[in-house]
Amino acid sequence: MKNSKKIYFISGEASGDLHGSNLIKEMLLQKSAEQELNIRFWGGDKMAEVIGKHPVKHYKELAFMGFLEVILNLRTILKNIDSCKQDILNFQPDVLVLIDYPGFNLRIAEWAKTHNIKVLYYISPTVWAWKQNRVFTIKKAVDKMYAILPFEKPFYQKFDYEVEYFGHPLLDAVQQFEALKNHQIEDFRIRHKLSDLPIIAILPGSRKQEIRKKLPVMLEAVKSFKNYQMVIAGAPGMDEEFYKQFIDNANVSIIFGVTYELLSNTEAAVVTSGTATLETALFNVPQVVCYKTSGISYHIAKRLVKIKFISLANLILDREVNKELIQHDCSVTNIQKELKDIIVGGTKRESMLEDYKILHETLGEGGASQKIAKSMLKFIFNK
Repeated sequence: MKNSKKIYFISGEASGDLHGSNLIKEMLLQKSAEQELNIRFWGGDKMAEVIGKHPVKHYKELAFMGFLEVILNLRTILKNIDSCKQDILNFQPDVLVLIDYPGFNLRIAEWAKTHNIKVLYYISPTVWAWKQNRVFTIKKAVDKMYAILPFEKPFYQKFDYEVEYFGHPLLDAVQQFEALKNHQIEDFRIRHKLSDLPIIAILPGSRKQEIRKKLPVMLEAVKSFKNYQMVIAGAPGMDEEFYKQFIDNANVSIIFGVTYELLSNTEAAVVTSGTATLETALFNVPQVVCYKTSGISYHIAKRLVKIKFISLANLILDREVNKELIQHDCSVTNIQKELKDIIVGGTKRESMLEDYKILHETLGEGGASQKIAKSMLKFIFNK
């Protein structure tokens, strides 16, 4: 007789969808013949592909970024939270697996504990950056936390809370791509109708509001690089026409669904702060990191956030590896200046590539998704 367990996954962003899909894939591979997983989830296309069914709600309906944007969409967010709670009660899961997305997921975690539902949290909220008092919420509501940054384990230890750390799952995603890759530069160019010019990749983010803020500045900045072609990495589920409204340069292309292939064929990149900065670094692509939000959101964040850096390579190595152009510094002139320094022949290119080697060594050898899946299965089946 099969030992069946119900698991409810919640992911609210593209990166969570990626990590969630790799985690679930490993869980399905590692479970024994007697073990059965009945999965219901909020997430995206990658998780849906692995699980074989549609999400209860797609993350595209959940992604609100910045303090002002959250306030303006508060009614929708609260409605989503209520809807999620009711769906969880209807499903009656044995365990919740919450993936990142802390503003939403920590509320669900607190509520779940009042209903005696076990909670596993994958990808720690950035409590080390701001709202450190959320650690006390986590201690009460989360049965097991899985961190993905090396400095998070000692941070939590200061609060007498043990977390699991097995490395960063992006290493797995990149290694899987490298193992299967078939992306000679000529073939890549032919398939995507690109010219022979070297490529500067533009990764403007995954949400419409952040793309609107940054993409026009990024595109204006790269116009002066006449000996390059610019390729925008389109976000999953985003319409091509949405990007075209910002483009007035024939030397700019848009491609979808092949960001890793793009990065493996790119000389340099202009990247929106977030998971993409680490992905770009792991592909050894020198980059300029950009961040721009509404004035209100920026000023609130500036007062609350207590970290020196916003890009992951800088945070992990605790020093400036990638130049961060934040808010008013995210200008056409500054992006141009930094790009000149990191393209072939630029003064910062080689030192940045050396720092990326150190970053690889710091993050370890990979296998995080596999190890976390094993730990979660052990917890779920009480082995």
